Amino acid sequence: MKCEELLAMLNEYVDGGIDPGVCEQFEKHLVGCNPCQVVVDNIRKTITLYKAGEVYELPVAFRNQLQSALRAKWAETRGSSK
Repeated sequence: MKCEELLAMLNEYVDGGIDPGVCEQFEKHLVGCNPCQVVVDNIRKTITLYKAGEVYELPVAFRNQLQSALRAKWAETRGSSK
């Protein structure tokens, strides 16, 4: 299995809806591919955090920086100077 194939089936794999034979190929690929391991691990962690429903407060400085960047992007796409 190639990385592209793995990524195409990633949602099904994480949801547990993948054929057992394909699942074995998936697992074998993950054993030898650190980038794919990182992607799968990050998705699993994201799903776990989402399901837990916990609110995570962003640090104030980061939140302000994010809001500024979003406002700038919005203004850029809308042709506004605000």
